[in-house]
Order: sequence, then structure tokens, then C-alpha cells
Amino acid sequence: MASITCNLSILLLVSCFGASTARVLSGPDPPDAAVDLNDTSFDAALKTTPASFAVVEFFAHWCPACRNYKPHYEKVARLFNGPDAVHPGIILMARVDCALKTNTKLCDRFSVGHYPMLLWGPPPKFASGGWEPKQDKTEIRAIADGRTAERLLNWINKQMGSSYSLDDEKFENEHHGANASDPGQIARAVYDIEEATSSAFDIILQYKMMKSNTRAPLIRFLQLLVAHHPSKRCRKGSAEILVNFDDLWPSDHLSVNAQESNVSDGKNALKSFHICGKEVPRGYWIFCRGSKNDTRGFSCGLWVLLHSMSVRVEDGESQFAFTTMCDFIHNFFICEECRQHFYEMCSSVSARFSKTQDFVLWLWSAHNVVNERLMKEEASMNTGDPKFPKMIWPPKQMCPSCYRSESKKTNGTIEVDWDRNEVFKFLVGYYGQLLVSSYKDRGLLDGDESVSLADNVLTSANVVAVPIGAALGIAFASCAFGALAWFWRSRQKNRKYFHAHSLKNI
Repeated sequence: MASITCNLSILLLVSCFGASTARVLSGPDPPDAAVDLNDTSFDAALKTTPASFAVVEFFAHWCPACRNYKPHYEKVARLFNGPDAVHPGIILMARVDCALKTNTKLCDRFSVGHYPMLLWGPPPKFASGGWEPKQDKTEIRAIADGRTAERLLNWINKQMGSSYSLDDEKFENEHHGANASDPGQIARAVYDIEEATSSAFDIILQYKMMKSNTRAPLIRFLQLLVAHHPSKRCRKGSAEILVNFDDLWPSDHLSVNAQESNVSDGKNALKSFHICGKEVPRGYWIFCRGSKNDTRGFSCGLWVLLHSMSVRVEDGESQFAFTTMCDFIHNFFICEECRQHFYEMCSSVSARFSKTQDFVLWLWSAHNVVNERLMKEEASMNTGDPKFPKMIWPPKQMCPSCYRSESKKTNGTIEVDWDRNEVFKFLVGYYGQLLVSSYKDRGLLDGDESVSLADNVLTSANVVAVPIGAALGIAFASCAFGALAWFWRSRQKNRKYFHAHSLKNI
């Protein structure tokens, strides 16, 4: 009887208060997965997305058919967009409200003649042009059969030769980029490098790692990012933080207590800076995505970041890059066992690095040492990623010339006689040319050359210059990143503030 009374009460509530009460009882609607764009954000979003394809819905907010279609569009968008996407980084699902006067020119560019209207094509084609219905040779196409979620997804599957389903669940179906041994996969890793860079600084703020003794190591790492990060927007964002660092976090002549109180203020101020742009972090991984929710991801992205910077430094910068990376991992990597293991490898290096090749090969060798250790641990605990098992890298199929010979040890591991010159050539091509040239092809690298650290810092074993904040703020206000880099270099040569950065102090 009580159950009947309860059910009647619920029905009465719904009948009295309408659909809004029903929504409260069933919980809030999930956030929109499709990305709302306008005339200002459209080109930038389509130009910088890692997705290979885009679907853009042109609609009007006053249109009843558009309102009724939105739940269908969102069902498909949730498969591809946002941190909970099942198949992230493949298709960008976006929408533009043509009823807003600010979007009139944008909607005219794409000859919007009815609502809702769906267009499909490569994102750069949207960013660089428009569409006309009778245009013969164009990569942008109208979707005429997408009036329900099922029909829209079927249309997409036919175009891509895929088998996506509205019932797909995360990490349990088709896995994008499952063959990590395919050299072409590194082409998409730059987006994961941006994700890892942003995540690293979020971790620093979240776990309150900005302390008086970690200020100099962070500045040096920012200098390395400004000079050699593969992503221009990460170089620019790092420069913004570096330029304002003295104002965000004053250091000179302050007591320890005064410094620590300023750390909190600086931390809050730093939250307003987006080191790789406002659209990063995206909340998902592409090249570094694991087949399970708790594998790969950030650690993979951080390794790719370190390798990609190592092949970009010059000979005179190799020692600085080495100590800077070691300091950063020691002070800011949250995994204690991994941090300590990396520190031990850094501390075992007795000679200075004078050549880029020596540093690149040390980092590669250190990564393989880590992989060999994790291979054993994951095998004994059954915690590895079945689709991405740890391996000695690169595998022979990727670089046959890297292998002189190989043999099995008594414990079952493989011992390789490496041709280190060939390994170096492979690493430069893989983490440098392949990654960066693909990024340039997407229009995100506009040909500006990397800033040389040799002009920015003293590469002595004991000291490193730190930046001037106030003066550089004027330079950055010009919005010319090249001018900022040049100005910074010229001022750095005369900078008189130095901080010890020997490995003895990490």
C-alpha cells in the first residue's frame, strides 16, 4: 500500500509541476558534447582540432525543428567529443547558431539555406573556406540523411568505413591508433604533448608544488619549453607565464615565510594562464590513449614531450636540457617511485653532455631502462595494458638498421647490440621531423624557428639566468611572439640574477 501511495505521489508531482519536475527526479541533463562555435572562434577551432573530420550543424535557436533535433545530434557528439568520449579525437562535432547576428557572415560563407543544416569535411577545409550547394570539387559535403542519431551515425560510418554504434562504451570497442609501432601515429602525438604539458602544470598547482626551493627549476623548465616545445601555442603560453613570473611570484630579498605566502597568491594568479591555449586540456588522449582507462595517458605524453624536446636542442644546450629535465621530474613528478628511479639515473651520469646526440641517446636509454623494469613488474602483477605492452624501443620492424644483433638473456629478456648512430637518426626523424612536419602541415606551426637556449641561458654547470618580468611584459603586449623571443634573448645576456642548478641540489 505504501508503494502505491508513493507512486501516486510521484505522478501527482509530475502532473502538478510538469516536465521540469520529471527532469529533477531523473537527474540533471548531461552537459552538451557538441562544441558551440561563433564567427570569432570558428576558424581557430577547426584549424587546431586534432580530429580528422568535422560535422558542423548550422541552426537557429528559435527553430522548433532544431530544438527537437538537438538530442539526436548530442547522442552522436557524445561518442566523439569531451572527456567522456568513447572515440575521442576522431570527429569534431560542432554547431553554429545562425540566428545570432554576429554569425551572419559565417553562415553566409557556408550558404546556409535551411535549419538544421549539417556539413561534413576535413577541419582545415572549414577553417580556410566555405561551401556552395552546386560546387562540384569540394571536400565539404552536405549530410542529407542525418535526421536522427542512428541515421547520422550510419552516414558517418559509410564515409569512414567504420562501425561506430550509439551503444559503444569507453575503452571496450574500436581503439583509435592501436598500432603504436606505426610511424605515422607520432603525427598525432603533438596534441598529447600539449595535453601532457597542460596536465603537468595543473598537477603542480593542484598539489601545491610551487615552493621557494622549486622556483628556479620551474623557471628553467619554462625556458626549455619556450625554446623547444614542438607546439607553438605551448611555446607562447610558456613565454606568457615566464614573462609574468616575477610579478606572479616575487623572490628576491624575501624571507622564507614571505615567499611561501606569495606562493599561494602566485598559484591563484597562474590559474588564469593557459600554457597551451584555452582549448587545452581537452580531457582525452590520442597517440597516448590506453586500451584501459588507467594505462598510458599522462606518463606517455610526458615521455613524448621530453623526447621531442631532446632532439631539438643544440649541442651547447644539451647539458642544460639534461639538468633541467632531471630537476623537473625530481621536483614535480607526483609518482614517488618513478621520480626516485629517474633521479638515480640522472645522478649516475658523471660526465657533462656536450653533444645533442649524447643527451638524446641517454634519454632514450633511460626510457628503455624504465620500460624493462616495468615489463617485469606488470608481468608479475598483471597490471599492463594488453594492447600496449612495455617493450624495448624502437622495435626491429620500425628501425631494422638500429639493430646490429640481438640475443636472449638467461632471464628471458632481450639483449640488443644497438647501432647508436642509427638509433640517433631514427629518434631525430621520429620525434623531430615526423612529429613537427605533420604539425606544420595542419597549420599550427607557422615557420618561426625555435629560440636557441644558447642565447637565453648560461650553460655552466653551476648557474642559470632567470627572466625579467616587468620589462618583458611590454614586449609581449605587442602580441608578436618572435619579437618577444628576440627581446628576451637580448635582455637575458645581461641578466644578473643566477640560481644554482647542480644535480647535487635536486
